[in-house]
Amino acid sequence: MQNPCLIVSIVRKGWGDAVLNATMEAGAHGGTVLLGRGIGRNEQQRVFGIQIEPEKEIVFTLVPRDLKDAMLQEIVRAAELTAPGKGLAFVVPVDQIAGIAHLVEEDPPSS
Repeated sequence: MQNPCLIVSIVRKGWGDAVLNATMEAGAHGGTVLLGRGIGRNEQQRVFGIQIEPEKEIVFTLVPRDLKDAMLQEIVRAAELTAPGKGLAFVVPVDQIAGIAHLVEEDPPSS
């Protein structure tokens, strides 16, 4: 994979599959979902006076740099990230990768 980027999406619990499906349809080979928790200004909730820490799903999607903009747009659409309190996504450049032999493009033999 040439010039990879990592898209990190932090979405509401139960929405990780929507993000994975959207990125797969846009050309990603897969993704990883982790569980997390946190709170933001737009999602402070209390039940019986006790602060609730909303659960989150964190989705890691490794994509070629030339697909990152399209993937990010699909994530924003699928997870409804234009609305407050729905989550966020960001892109991080990746310098090195190991363990994805099926995605690594071999250098052509020199003649």
